[in-house]
Amino acid sequence: MESTRQKKVARLVQKEMAEVFQRESRNLFNGAFITVTQARISPDLGHAKIYLSMFKVEKPQELLSLIKAQKHEIRRRLGEKVRHQLRIVPDLDFFIDDSLDYYENIDRLLSND
Repeated sequence: MESTRQKKVARLVQKEMAEVFQRESRNLFNGAFITVTQARISPDLGHAKIYLSMFKVEKPQELLSLIKAQKHEIRRRLGEKVRHQLRIVPDLDFFIDDSLDYYENIDRLLSND
């Protein structure tokens, strides 16, 4: 169960990461439309799991590999934004959020009745 502090830091990281992806997607990720759907923070606040949703992308795994290759640059930009709120900028891990695909599949299966 997440503590109140973890939830607050997760919201802050999610908001700032969304801004980083919005501003830098043209430069770093070939203009792909990437949204941050969720951020989860470890209890020691030193590690963050970032879940991304990618739209209009033919090969999301390749884009995820590109994002992971740019991880240090993304973390640096996050650090510039949260340096006054957090003592330690969490280490970042990125994952594809496929929950929307899952919901669409369930909806499609239920509507076939």
